Amino acid sequence: MLSLSPELLLAYNVILGQKNIASNECNHYRKWLRYYLDYCHKYHRSPADKLSFSAFHKKLSSKNQSEVSCRQAYTAVLLYHEMLRVKQGRKQENTDSEPALQVQSDKPGQSHLQLTGASWVSVYDRLNSAIKVRHYSKKTLQAYQSWIRKFQAFTLSKSPELLDMDDVKAFLTSLAVEKKVAASTQNQAFNALLFLFKHVLEKKFEQVEGVVRAKRKPYIPVVLSRDEIDRVIRHLPEPHNLAAQLLYGCGLRLFECLKLRIQDLNFDTMMLTVHDGKGLKDRSLPLPNALVPVLKGQIETVKLLHQEDLESGYAGVFLPDVLAKKYKSAARDFGWQWLFPARVLTHVADTNEHRRYHLHETHFQKAIRKAVQKAQIPKRATAHTLRHSFASHLLQANYDIRTIQELLGHSNLKTTMIYTHTVQSQTIKQAKSPLDF
Repeated sequence: MLSLSPELLLAYNVILGQKNIASNECNHYRKWLRYYLDYCHKYHRSPADKLSFSAFHKKLSSKNQSEVSCRQAYTAVLLYHEMLRVKQGRKQENTDSEPALQVQSDKPGQSHLQLTGASWVSVYDRLNSAIKVRHYSKKTLQAYQSWIRKFQAFTLSKSPELLDMDDVKAFLTSLAVEKKVAASTQNQAFNALLFLFKHVLEKKFEQVEGVVRAKRKPYIPVVLSRDEIDRVIRHLPEPHNLAAQLLYGCGLRLFECLKLRIQDLNFDTMMLTVHDGKGLKDRSLPLPNALVPVLKGQIETVKLLHQEDLESGYAGVFLPDVLAKKYKSAARDFGWQWLFPARVLTHVADTNEHRRYHLHETHFQKAIRKAVQKAQIPKRATAHTLRHSFASHLLQANYDIRTIQELLGHSNLKTTMIYTHTVQSQTIKQAKSPLDF
């Protein structure tokens, strides 16, 4: 590897000092500059040419370098280019070259680069606040954070104030062309960036045109027969078998089932209430008569566990939003206990308390996979397949499509219409194979 000459090293240290780069980061920048110069020497490229770094960045990406490393490398080379402009006396003359790096200090001793390598800490803080104000779910927050981190990496931590629609178009196009993501994945990324611009950066999000859209493929859900469902349930341990019966018997989503509390079951009216489902919507569902004895047995099991928890002095279950502060004793009330509690208590480091969470989704998903394998069912069945089977079997029994829409909690009838492709039509003559004539 080439070594930096004393003159170059001195000039580069000067530019690092002028930009108030932290001393622990200077070594990283010098390292990436050596790598860059070595790359240019090896492939006979001019280090002063901006296209040389584009090729160098692609080389780093092919080597699976981390986001932080790529950002450091980019900043190191930009500082090197600015050093060359200062040395040649045309820092302000070349308007076609990259903008000079600027440093803004928010606090004494701290700085961030405005063009690239900028701090996005405030962006994520504002994103978290905007999500909480609108009462979006934690899953939505996690998904948006993930996409914004990818967008930050794509723009090489470009200063949020300098982001524009060209960055959005380039990112969405790269997802479809380079990453070859599904249409639903690209749409999720679009929604995350829309939220970022509109509610976090408070910038106008113009109509996105000229973006290569991922092709949406027709999707037909996997559906199990009643016999296959019974075989899967027989191979599930308790209480996973009861949770699977509720998924199929009521058409619940996985989290809607796992987040059920004792007070959500009403045996007098034979109704089950889902609170804060997808889109924070509530709905009521008929409780299957066949599950009443099993559900009452599960409630007795939870009652015994609850008594043990109270005797051990635990802090209670996790409550939604600020209910724990508003109703301080609610977390220990039996009505608020999970129908499917976790086996062990969770330690809350901030308050040094022990609280109980519900059955974790990954444990249930693993149990479903094992049960499907043991039942020797050659279908790609998951927990959500039970919900698909619920809708398909109701449709097969000639239930009205709008009734099924209400039971599933779909906002749009088009979402429910997908199940018309999983059953044979009762009104339209079905096409037959010539072998069956």
